[in-house]
Amino acid sequence: MTKKKIRGGALIARALKEKGIDKVFTLSGGFCNPAIEGFMECQIEVANCPHEQIAGHMADGYTRITRKPSVCLVGPEGFANAVPSMMEAWGERTPIIYITGSSSLKRQGSGGFKEIDDVSIAAPLTKYSASITDGNRIREFVDKAYRIATNGYPGAVHLSLPVDLMFSSFSEDAGLEERPFSHKAKPIAKAWPDPNSMSEILEIATNSKKPILIGGHGVWWSHSEKKLENAGNNLKIPIFNIPYHQKLLGEESSSYMGLADIHQYPPSEFALNNTDLILMVGARLDNQMNFGNPPFIPKNTKLVCINGSHEEIEFNRAADINLLCDPGVFLDTLSNLKKNKKWNLDRNWFDENKNKKKEWVDKSLNDLEIEAKETKKNGGKIHPLQLSLDVQEVMNENDWLVIDGGNTHFWSEIAINIAGAKGKKLGGILHPGTFSMLGVGVSFALSAKNNNPNSNVILISGDGAFLSGGMSIETAFFQKKPIVVVIDNNGGLASIGQQQERLFESGKRVATDFRDIPFHKIFEGFGGYGELVSKREELAPALKRAIASGKTACVNVKAKPVLSPIVAAVASKREKSSIE
Repeated sequence: MTKKKIRGGALIARALKEKGIDKVFTLSGGFCNPAIEGFMECQIEVANCPHEQIAGHMADGYTRITRKPSVCLVGPEGFANAVPSMMEAWGERTPIIYITGSSSLKRQGSGGFKEIDDVSIAAPLTKYSASITDGNRIREFVDKAYRIATNGYPGAVHLSLPVDLMFSSFSEDAGLEERPFSHKAKPIAKAWPDPNSMSEILEIATNSKKPILIGGHGVWWSHSEKKLENAGNNLKIPIFNIPYHQKLLGEESSSYMGLADIHQYPPSEFALNNTDLILMVGARLDNQMNFGNPPFIPKNTKLVCINGSHEEIEFNRAADINLLCDPGVFLDTLSNLKKNKKWNLDRNWFDENKNKKKEWVDKSLNDLEIEAKETKKNGGKIHPLQLSLDVQEVMNENDWLVIDGGNTHFWSEIAINIAGAKGKKLGGILHPGTFSMLGVGVSFALSAKNNNPNSNVILISGDGAFLSGGMSIETAFFQKKPIVVVIDNNGGLASIGQQQERLFESGKRVATDFRDIPFHKIFEGFGGYGELVSKREELAPALKRAIASGKTACVNVKAKPVLSPIVAAVASKREKSSIE
């Protein structure tokens, strides 16, 4: 009996379907048509995007929210466009499967049509990058790539399927004649701790008087954020979040104090300077943690890093103690100390941190109120911190807030902490990751809307960030998924310009100013809703009208270019470009 044959593109679609993939993001191209046909046959949803970078960012946003791997499918020239999204996903360790319909394998290295060395380009930005060299091995390559993407420290992977294999025919059961006979997704492997190492850390923890927990990527991707919260609540240990990374807990959570960032969340400096034990779970000792060094983390503080994969452990060699252990397993074991009556810490240290947070929130709001009154009296523009707080004020607890920009991002992070401390609840938060890439906001907002269709989604974007990726707003109109974009319009790249003023001997800024751009008119031209806001008292009513319009909307807000604390810290070090 003759076996049915299918194109290589259809075979890769089936291989991905076997893994449970249900979402593909692409800008359709001729090199990829057999795969697109295969996705149709497999009933895998294909989202058409106006640009390959947008396709990558939307795959990133979808996967960050759902924690389910997705696919970004591009042609060879489209691969070059998708590289920036690959870098953003790399920073957040998002398990996206990038697939390139590439130039012919038969003529590889001979200057084929649209030939590009996509495998080499993707290699430093992914956990695995390979070209499929035999159509009968398509399932094998997909299986390997999927496992690498989802196991250990998760991250993006890349497969290149040459166009001659994409269009050629192969047996529909190719690759199933040898083990593994089933290519369905298997449970993710978890690291279990060495008992002696675990006992040593638990002993240190039980003797600690002022411990803190700092959570990072690994907690999110291992679905352990609730276990982190339980450990903090049960043991009265203050919890902090690594800056930039996926938010693990809502700011309103009792045990969550804020970012482990002395500039965006000053009370963390008190915690870091006074703690005797830092339990850092699922995070890396990178530049945001000053590589574990003083003065950020004092020399006499015991620093313990718990990570679920060897990749993370390698980044954390500076720790006093490293433990290879699934974050959830560690947090459960830590919480059980209370149940097993081995935990005697009172709540004094916990309450000290809560009080420091309250003092900071109260002072911040008092200072802002003074500033707002002065602004109203003199007819000035709204402060970016006030802008973000006022935006959150009109949001409901099921609504999603997305942030994009430099200065805008930093002020909004501070506003989220303040609003959360006052009891504000949101459905979710998305923002740029480690690389602070501008232009991700619209794609992330669309991802939030697609996954939460009944929630309002509001994006606060800097004007520079919107100019970097804002034309992807057409996708919101095309898909009829209304989002509201609030432009923090300060007339330029404020954070860069302000750094220049402090760093340059001339005290002048160069190449950072924009003209007065009518962003709200752009949305009206697309068929959406737009309003210009020049005074604070106009903002809330404009936002409510934008939401009520049921259209993709823009509220273009004239805002002050106020230097954020973290940018001020950067600018104060003339010889450096970072806060390391």
